[in-house]
Amino acid sequence: MAIGMDKRMSKKPTKKATKTSRISGFHALDRLDRLDAVAAFSGLNNKTRNQFRNTGNLPEDLTGRLIENVIGTMNVPVGIATNMIVDGEEVLVPMATEESSVVAAVCNAARQCRNTGGITASTSGAHMIAQIQLVDVSDPQAARLKILERKSEISAICDEADPILIGLGGGFRDLEVRVLETQGGPMVITHLIVDTRDAMGANAVNTMAERLAPHIARWTNGTTYLRILSNLADRRLARARAVWKPSAIAVKGISGKKVRDGMMAAYHFAAADPWRATTHNKGIMNGISAVTLATGNDTRAIEAGAHAFAAISGQYSPLTRWEVDKDGNLVGTLEMPLALGIIGGATKAHPTARACLEIMGVETAEKLQRITAAVGLCQNFAALKALATVGVQKGHMALHAQNIALMAGAKGAEIDQIALKMTQKGSVRLDVAESELKLLRSKKI
Repeated sequence: MAIGMDKRMSKKPTKKATKTSRISGFHALDRLDRLDAVAAFSGLNNKTRNQFRNTGNLPEDLTGRLIENVIGTMNVPVGIATNMIVDGEEVLVPMATEESSVVAAVCNAARQCRNTGGITASTSGAHMIAQIQLVDVSDPQAARLKILERKSEISAICDEADPILIGLGGGFRDLEVRVLETQGGPMVITHLIVDTRDAMGANAVNTMAERLAPHIARWTNGTTYLRILSNLADRRLARARAVWKPSAIAVKGISGKKVRDGMMAAYHFAAADPWRATTHNKGIMNGISAVTLATGNDTRAIEAGAHAFAAISGQYSPLTRWEVDKDGNLVGTLEMPLALGIIGGATKAHPTARACLEIMGVETAEKLQRITAAVGLCQNFAALKALATVGVQKGHMALHAQNIALMAGAKGAEIDQIALKMTQKGSVRLDVAESELKLLRSKKI
């Protein structure tokens, strides 16, 4: 063997540096130092680093107070739903979403029911539920009564936990106790019904549950574990209803009555089939979640409560109901939990959330609930109408085409030109956008 080859073969391989996500003290670094650590780990280039360095309209010092280990922000467009009349009042509604056609759909649906007075809305109140789980009791039925017998004492313990809420007119309102049969044996579940006023109320009811739990354990000789709110806020419902005349919903080539009947058929499909009902309700949540996010409220809590409520009968069902009145008009109604607040958390801390509340003229949580429910109903109307007529893709794809054009690298006026070409061809795809962009630029040379 040649000496040179022998030397190459005997050379020891270079040991690769070991990557680890265990970054000691990461939380204590300032934001830009955290970003540097992430960039080093992931090999981020300067363009990507700069994307994270820019926090948009969210103040630098606030980012780290909202969540942990912050390196940047994710800015979502805020659009305005126009044409809305809610309980006789003209309102503009901010919606934060990344999905094309959502805002436009609400605008169109609201416009088509203006001649019947817009949307009428109401709420059931501001009551939230906190749950306390009790186990290890040999006599669960007796334990249930022992807890119910202490209602006045429980009321005092809960109200003492949040004197500020009491000062605002809220506080403990009622008590429910259930015996629940589970795989692990019987559990005694206590529900605290609490009026949280203009707050979403999670912190208030959780504090009350934690304060009360040791007392329940002592009264019953059992063990308490979970002490937390329920996001199935069925004591905090929002309702909306509106009427659409056939003459207002006709489209080119399709009469208003035919549109109405097609929408009714779409609703009947959703009412009978949980697979369809899931997508039906997703459309409603396009609007609900967009207003929830724009106002700094908890989108996950609202979505969880909505879908649980849709299944409360034992079958997953639509959150809306659609009917035809004696005059042949289309009547839509929506009823769902909406535990929205205007004080506390990001709702109060986030400057954009506060600005969105200001745009709506919202001064109570109850008004925010009513407006949000109105948006959800309009969103569902728009989806059903699109499905029953031209198809959901036509309007959606016209807007989505712009996003695809951007992905292909189109800039400025090119975006609309490429989007138009794709929609005319009926092929809104990235490869088509790239091909059209290449052709367009070749003509300019």
